[in-house]
Amino acid sequence: MNNLKLHILGCYSATPRAFTNPTAQALEIKNHIFLIDCGEGTQVQLRRQKIKFARIKHIFISHLHGDHFFGLPGLLSTFRLLGRDTPLHVYGPKGIKEAVTLMLKVGSAWTNYPLIFHELETNTSELIFEDDKVEVFTIPLKHRVYTNGFLFKEKLGDRKLDINAVLNYNIDKCFYQNIKKGKDVTLDDGSVVANDKLTLDPQKPKSYAFCSDTSYKEDIVPIIKEVTMLYHESTFLEQHEKLALETGHSTAKQAGIIAKKAAVGGLILGHYSTRYNDLNEFKEEAKQVFDKVALAEDGKEFLF
Repeated sequence: MNNLKLHILGCYSATPRAFTNPTAQALEIKNHIFLIDCGEGTQVQLRRQKIKFARIKHIFISHLHGDHFFGLPGLLSTFRLLGRDTPLHVYGPKGIKEAVTLMLKVGSAWTNYPLIFHELETNTSELIFEDDKVEVFTIPLKHRVYTNGFLFKEKLGDRKLDINAVLNYNIDKCFYQNIKKGKDVTLDDGSVVANDKLTLDPQKPKSYAFCSDTSYKEDIVPIIKEVTMLYHESTFLEQHEKLALETGHSTAKQAGIIAKKAAVGGLILGHYSTRYNDLNEFKEEAKQVFDKVALAEDGKEFLF
């Protein structure tokens, strides 16, 4: 069984501290490592978690607040120093290309590898990456600046051979690949064996939704419906709901409500305000409405 693996590189809001980092994550899915947001210190955290820089080919930036992308120019510069030559794709709000390229150019640190920007500006969910195994969609969020979350979805895989059935019909191995693709088989006597007699259903595709930063926004529910795992910001506790609304953030309870309405497999909380000393309060508050809650912590890994 193939699991998705999520590395929490940083999960706090506002300024970095000696023992906490702003938002960044690395998601391992179908032989990809996708970097999601890139706050200050991200490349140090990548080193600590032994994530190979060369495997990162796609970076997704939710919005242009510093705690979500100020680590990007440094990481791009390090790729250059390491002699990278493979293309790197950066997906983010319109303006990200200007912001990053200006910094690299004035420092004479322009990349020696292809750097491709995909600037986003629509307010509806759109497909922004696709290959034969994975799709990535935007999740329009509501913050003080233009912001997207990201939905990462495995594609439905090939059907699985029921080897006993295949052997029973004495089918040659040269047909196996076509059978896994869903095709029927014609035997030597002209009879046709239906595919469902030779195969088993493929593993259910897994998915991950990243939602940070955002006010409570119920209309994202159809986009993230029944995802395997949801990360949703929970900057504040319910006692500071008014402050959450004013700053374009969510409470832990609101994150739990979104998780419940979307019937997700599990909820990870993060982007905590540093005003709070006990993170368990976030978990307990979200669990008032949704049971399967975990806390993001810098350096923590999740398998799902």
